[in-house]
Amino acid sequence: MSDETLITPPEGKPMLDYPCGEAPAPAMAKEIAPGVLWLRMPMPLVLNHINLWALRDGDGWAGVDAGLQTSDTAAAWRSLFAKDGALAQSRLTRLFVTHMHPDHTGMAGWLTRKFACSLWMTRLEYLMCRVLAADTGREAPEDGVRFYQRAGWDEDAIESYRARFGGFGKFVHALPDSYRRLQDGELLDIGAHRWRVVTGNGHSPEHACFYCAELKLLISGDQVLPRISSNVSVFPTEPDADPMADWLASLEKLRQIIPDDVLVLPAHNEPFRGLHARLEYLTRSQHAALDRLRDALTQPKRAVDVFAELFSRPIGFEPDLLGMATGESIAHLNYLLQRGEAEMELGSDGCSWYRLK
Repeated sequence: MSDETLITPPEGKPMLDYPCGEAPAPAMAKEIAPGVLWLRMPMPLVLNHINLWALRDGDGWAGVDAGLQTSDTAAAWRSLFAKDGALAQSRLTRLFVTHMHPDHTGMAGWLTRKFACSLWMTRLEYLMCRVLAADTGREAPEDGVRFYQRAGWDEDAIESYRARFGGFGKFVHALPDSYRRLQDGELLDIGAHRWRVVTGNGHSPEHACFYCAELKLLISGDQVLPRISSNVSVFPTEPDADPMADWLASLEKLRQIIPDDVLVLPAHNEPFRGLHARLEYLTRSQHAALDRLRDALTQPKRAVDVFAELFSRPIGFEPDLLGMATGESIAHLNYLLQRGEAEMELGSDGCSWYRLK
């Protein structure tokens, strides 16, 4: 669930401007534009926080993202709407969720039921979240076992995968059984301001960002982060996917659609200015990683053999980190495969071996 960057960064990282100061404490709020509040919720992970946003919406507030389902997050939400809270004497009018990951959807079902309000998501994000949450309690599928065996995982890692499978739903309150679909390019009137939905892909299937030209704000979710890079992975459910191509196309789409003078409101770290420089840097980082991978594939390699070429830190046996690194490695490898630059053979050891053509 962490979005902490793994990719080795290139030189020349751009200097971004962070004009909003320190983040608000949990259960507090900070106004960063008229009718726009910055909230922050804790997470018991290496990435220990998520930013949420409250937009003035008539006599209440529209929320953007919900936080991980934990007792700390629930307590923070209760405090926000308590008598002396930052959102006191008000209500949640509707809840927008940028994408399906548990730190964004976790409390969505709880909030929409508590306030009898609607959930607004893109179709693919809503449906994929429902599918993954339904895996809770299931045994690990053999397709998943084969996927990681082919990547080069040893038996200890495979057993850890079997034991941990189905954990997604543990951090997500049951979603409501209906939702309001968000679509790319749609214009939303939220309170006194109009927001445009801009979707992206690669990190998740149909990630929604929200752009307000009048306020010069972009709520970017995980599609653009200032200090870390979103995880772009292949998963066992779609082993031949090419999310890296989707990710690079989405970065260019944002550069074309969103002006550079916006204040970006990301899901992690602090609000920042310098969108186009950040997009260019993220694009350059991925292409630099692909170049290192091309150099490594002069000899056959498995997915687990290219970690050193792609990542800025050693990848050990911690399950979340190993899974994220494996998914990212296969995303890079599939990018080369689908462009005819590399080829893959299944070895007698049951592993997929890749090499440059």
